[in-house]
Amino acid sequence: MKYNKVEVSGMEIGYRAVGQSEYVSLTDIAKYRNSEDPKFLVYTWLRQQDTLHFLCLWEELNNPGFSRAEFDAATADSGSQSFMITPKQWIEKLGGVGLAISTGSKSKGIYAHEDIAFEFASWISPEFKLLLIKTFQNMRKTQQKELEWNTKRELAKVNYHIHTDAIKENIVPTLDDSQLAYVYANEADVLNVALFGMTAKQWRDKNPDKSGNMRDFASVDQLLVLANMESYNAILIEQGAIQKERLKLLNIAARSQMRVLQSHNLSKLAGSNTLPLGSDEQ
Repeated sequence: MKYNKVEVSGMEIGYRAVGQSEYVSLTDIAKYRNSEDPKFLVYTWLRQQDTLHFLCLWEELNNPGFSRAEFDAATADSGSQSFMITPKQWIEKLGGVGLAISTGSKSKGIYAHEDIAFEFASWISPEFKLLLIKTFQNMRKTQQKELEWNTKRELAKVNYHIHTDAIKENIVPTLDDSQLAYVYANEADVLNVALFGMTAKQWRDKNPDKSGNMRDFASVDQLLVLANMESYNAILIEQGAIQKERLKLLNIAARSQMRVLQSHNLSKLAGSNTLPLGSDEQ
């Protein structure tokens, strides 16, 4: 499991992805109240009857291998001063999957499925629980945005191969490799000028402090339009349209598609009661 951390109220909270779920460090959460002996708080919480009922219900809903009979037997004396159940016992004796133990040097501690971790955080501090939930919600929004951007960037790359194949087959079938490389760069700049209003070299000259190229700094909407333009340019090439004419048609298409996308985004924003990603409001 890959180990990561998020910062909540000035504290680092570790978490690990397990399948589609996040397992969050109860040990780190407990440090909000007891930084010297967080494990003691976790064990104290596990002794509570309300905690046991919650864990049992969670396992019954999410773990087909969980035995209610074994649970009843193991927790028969819960509520007494002598009762104790550890995370290891929950996992090994009851077959529970809601808790986990990490022995890694950096990630050492007791972990729990996020549903359970948020319940524990509520026991530690309702305010801290809300901050923890908010942090994970914002993290997922950021991850989703990055995934969307990367997906559309990959789509643009795929369409670029379609685009260059069309150039090779329909514009310069007799040129050598060095000439082909020049024409590819030239055709890429046709798209750059149509969409961004400048060539790759002009962008580099304007942005000497930035690494990469203008497409690396493009918005999601621009990358989507770029993917469409690459396919459209390939069609125009196959139809025999000259480069100057294609540039005009591509620019018209780019402006039209950007207007549609921006109008759609504004309409969604106007009809939403939620704040856009990046707002300072908490």
